[in-house]
Amino acid sequence: MSVRLPRASKPTTAMAAAALPLHPIPHRKLPPTSPSASMRQLCKEGDLREAIRLLAARSAPGRAPPTEHYGWVLDLVAARGAFAQGRQVHAHAVATGSLRDDDGGVLATKLLFMYGKCGRLAEARRLFDGMPARTVFSWNALIGACLSSGSSREAVGVYRAMRSSEPGPAPAPAPDGCTLASVLKACGAEGDGRSGSEVHTLAVKRGLDRSTLVANALVGMYAKCGLLDSALRVFEWMRDGRDVASWNSAISGCLQNGMFLEALDLFRRMQSAGFSMNSYTTVGVLQVCAELAQLNHGRELHAALLKCGTEFNIQCNALLVMYAKCGRVDCALRVFREIDDKDYISWNSMLSCYVQNGLYAEAIDFFGEMVQDGFEPDHACIVSLSSAVGHLGRLINGREVHAYAMKQRLDSDLQVANTLMDMYIKCNSVECSACVFDRMKIKDHVSWTTIMACYAQSSRYSEAIEKFRAAQKDGINVDPMMMGSILEVTSGLKNISLLKQVHSYAMRNGLLDLVLKNRIIDTYGECGEVCYALNIFEMLERKDIVTWTSMINCYANNSLLNEAVALFAKMQNAGIRPDSVALVSILGAIAGLSSLTKGKEVHGFLIRGKFPMEGAIVSSLVDMYSGCGSMSYAFKVFDEAKSKDVVLWTAMINASGMHGHGKQAIDIFKRMLETGVSPDHVSFLALLYACSHSKLVEEGKFYLDMMVIKYRLQPWQEHYACVVDLLGRSGRTEEAYEFIKSMPVEPKSVVWCALLGACRVHKNHELAVVATDKLLELEPANAGNYVLVSNVFAEMGRWNNVKEVRTRMTERGLRKDPACSWIEIGNSIHTFTARDHSHRDSQAIHLKLAEITDKLRKEAGYSEDTGFVLHDVSEEEKIDLLHGHSERLAIAFGLISTSSGSPLRIAKNLRVCGDCHEFTKLVSKLFEREIVVRDANRFHHFSGGSCSCGDFW
Repeated sequence: MSVRLPRASKPTTAMAAAALPLHPIPHRKLPPTSPSASMRQLCKEGDLREAIRLLAARSAPGRAPPTEHYGWVLDLVAARGAFAQGRQVHAHAVATGSLRDDDGGVLATKLLFMYGKCGRLAEARRLFDGMPARTVFSWNALIGACLSSGSSREAVGVYRAMRSSEPGPAPAPAPDGCTLASVLKACGAEGDGRSGSEVHTLAVKRGLDRSTLVANALVGMYAKCGLLDSALRVFEWMRDGRDVASWNSAISGCLQNGMFLEALDLFRRMQSAGFSMNSYTTVGVLQVCAELAQLNHGRELHAALLKCGTEFNIQCNALLVMYAKCGRVDCALRVFREIDDKDYISWNSMLSCYVQNGLYAEAIDFFGEMVQDGFEPDHACIVSLSSAVGHLGRLINGREVHAYAMKQRLDSDLQVANTLMDMYIKCNSVECSACVFDRMKIKDHVSWTTIMACYAQSSRYSEAIEKFRAAQKDGINVDPMMMGSILEVTSGLKNISLLKQVHSYAMRNGLLDLVLKNRIIDTYGECGEVCYALNIFEMLERKDIVTWTSMINCYANNSLLNEAVALFAKMQNAGIRPDSVALVSILGAIAGLSSLTKGKEVHGFLIRGKFPMEGAIVSSLVDMYSGCGSMSYAFKVFDEAKSKDVVLWTAMINASGMHGHGKQAIDIFKRMLETGVSPDHVSFLALLYACSHSKLVEEGKFYLDMMVIKYRLQPWQEHYACVVDLLGRSGRTEEAYEFIKSMPVEPKSVVWCALLGACRVHKNHELAVVATDKLLELEPANAGNYVLVSNVFAEMGRWNNVKEVRTRMTERGLRKDPACSWIEIGNSIHTFTARDHSHRDSQAIHLKLAEITDKLRKEAGYSEDTGFVLHDVSEEEKIDLLHGHSERLAIAFGLISTSSGSPLRIAKNLRVCGDCHEFTKLVSKLFEREIVVRDANRFHHFSGGSCSCGDFW
């Protein structure tokens, strides 16, 4: 930037037309004091109108008011930001010749200062260009005018022009301390550390760095440029030259750079040095307390303010924010109520406090109070209110907020528009969110990222991709946040090719920060590409807790549960302390493994680490213990939980249902309602699942009606599937089919799969064919569906159809998951597949199995039911196939590896066949063992020759 510096000329009189009249005008009667005293008193009282009248009254042709009178009036104009009156005074000074005779430039400098404070940079520049002589005060005033107008870059440009004209024919005066302090402020605002360092060099060269004003400005400049080390070096160098502003600058610098503990340490040093804090100190330290959630320190500061009786609005607002961030809404509200003169910041801070602490309904009620009190909502208020409405999912209220924003023309604000979009997303209104986006004249990367996330979360993936391409065409710089939205698309589509393209794009454009790398690991895992995820994980030199957790989740979600547990142990060995998210993830993997020993170890870690037993942790513990077959431990954790949310209640309902205790699940559901907790979709799904596995037909139908009629929850496909399964497994397959035909939505594969499973159990072959056709039509790429259809045809003896189905599987590249069972002995998991001979104790296991089978035949009359072998082979081969089932090998290994009377806990990835079910009942009786088996559907507790499922599973 260049500043025009022509040869000085006399100012024109073009403004004279707007000048104050030279003849006296009527005004209030003044006290009999000297003219200077009268003018000074009026300006001190802030009576601008009378001051201007007096200035005009004491003007006459050939006699101008003293320069100091102009100065007092202009100071008052500047303080008021009264540009129109300032322009009149300027014109008056031209008309009376005061500006022409202003040889020292004092009046012109005062005018410059006034224009700057009024934000009129153009007028200040024109005046400066016409000045016959420019003093250092004139230059400082112009630099100040640039700063007041938000033109920091121009302020630096003026300073450079001043420096470049120093050695010229009409040299500019040398910069003084005020010059350097102002320019350093401009450099800080621009983040221009290089120019700031040059100014620092000049200050040292001319000895101005010893000035406290300049030194404080240096601290502030370096801090704002992110050079905190340099800022603190200057601060430490100051030593005896420090004042309160010096300490405030250093504390503020630490705050700006996220060094909150260092800021707190500086405050303590400041107190030790005997400095009293002012309002700026208070606000800074309260911000530290808020960021560090140091409630006790904040309270101490609050007490000190009360003791001194120096609570100003700025301090009260800071106190309010501190209490809000520390989660003490009650204290924040008390501070708010005690503020006599509430400003916009007070109201908005209290509203934001409610939203930040999840009190969304209270936030909406508080907004009503704001409006009743005469407060006119601004854009910050609309942002908070939209957030509250969005979290509550109140679409009608959301539209009202949007309408108000449009009426007040606040919707043109970029932040408001972005928040409205997010609000509509949370209210599940994609079209309204898209409408807001389309109306926006200016869109930033947040706008584009939000609309992409909107489409991605609504499974409208093609539209999300179109917006991504449109953003690039619009010149929007793609950042890691936007990449996160497009990764959500690839995850939803399970499109590995697109994921690789996105990954490559991020690499080429240097967007791969650690957060995005962690997200990519997650996405590869969600797409089933564990090897790619592992490659990224292993290549990372620096791994944080999120990285480890992402990889653990990747293993767990792809059924590599042993690998997940092993990686968790490796993480601990690497010195990474698990957080609550990592512990929830590993508890899920342990539940999948049914590893009670490892589950207890993690529970012990949680207790030793003093993790709060609430929220996701306590729910995961209940899931883990129930998944490991220990309902007693699950109930103990549940009963000891002080706060029970809907997730925890649902976990306990699901646990009871999974173990075949349907009536118990209903009792828990009733207890939940009695405590005032409202059920959600998942709660009803767990309850219907429990009814399904306990043959509670009427109860299941009752709770489906309750869900729709009383709680107005639209059932998911899974809810309908539970009812179909409930009816079908009870032998009412035709009624189940009629129920499907009466569904208000088109039934999907999960519903037809439930019907087909019931038809297989109850030999309804005609209806099974209908379900088969629908199932393969809806999900032609699901291997599990082909296996189920093949089994149904096999039971019908239609071997040609079986062969045809298996051929189609092969052509599509689909494979059946091999049956496997596993058992935990000591601290190790032992896994078996059908007819497995890979175990180190394989010979002993098969000998034990033969011994068990022989004993069952002799003492219990056991005879193999080959009807459960769905292969077209001889009877002998069918018997051999039954003997090789994986759960039998696990039982045999358990019997030779544990002491007499010890319970056996076995898990299987598929449904237990009828013959193995009978086999296990007899083993529990003859060998006097409790055997807990978890199959793909539910838990079976075998004891004394019977099963908890009552042969209904």
